[in-house]
Amino acid sequence: MFLYLSKLLPLFFYPLGLACVLMVAALLTLKKRPRWAAGAITLALIVLVGASNGWVSSWLVRSLEAQIPPAVVPTAQAIVVLGGATKPALPPRPGVDLSEQGDRIFYAAQLYKQQKAPLIIVSGGRIDWTRRGTPESADMANILSQIGVPASAIIQDPDSLNTYENAVNVRKILNERDIRQILLVTSAMHMPRSLLIFKHQGIAVIPAPTDFLVSNNQLQSLSSSPQATLLNLLPDSDRLEHFTRALKEYVGLVVYRLRGWL
Repeated sequence: MFLYLSKLLPLFFYPLGLACVLMVAALLTLKKRPRWAAGAITLALIVLVGASNGWVSSWLVRSLEAQIPPAVVPTAQAIVVLGGATKPALPPRPGVDLSEQGDRIFYAAQLYKQQKAPLIIVSGGRIDWTRRGTPESADMANILSQIGVPASAIIQDPDSLNTYENAVNVRKILNERDIRQILLVTSAMHMPRSLLIFKHQGIAVIPAPTDFLVSNNQLQSLSSSPQATLLNLLPDSDRLEHFTRALKEYVGLVVYRLRGWL
């Protein structure tokens, strides 16, 4: 139930969901309280335009990604890759597809081939109500095998449904194999929360972030010309998605801390 509510309730606080709630409120109050309706419509517009422009979206994403910048990666005993990087092999897909976060898998394979660690632990399950086929850990293992990582070097955690469960289940695997230190691979925006959770589980973890959404060049181009400034002020669906993903991380930090998981 917690998992379902954690997915459902925040939708009404993210920009698109909040704008929909405000529009419904406007429809309900349009006849009797037209000023309230106008205020709700105006607020919905501010939310959508504000969250989908380049300046606000880039700033919020960067506030997370800049917390743990990329660095020279040392060696460790295992590489842990968190789920969220694949789409299941369901028709009409010919096989497992990579999502926006698919960089996680390729970066883990790159670190393995650089001999940064002899094992890769892929952590991620499938939520029951989605009916989405095999656990994500199996899909990630499939991709890793296709790009040259031997099956003997891949360990699967098929049961984790959120980042907290990732850390708990990975800790069990580490204890069973007497692994003391890991490289943690996940998206740069997801890394601050993930790092806190894994450390809270007593795991010696070295961050290896990837999948950076905002580059230095993108930040510089926000105001590189009058044309760029105008375009970045206009709403864009990709920017709205990035803003929402970043906001989810901040909401997650608050919720996880309240539950004592950080």
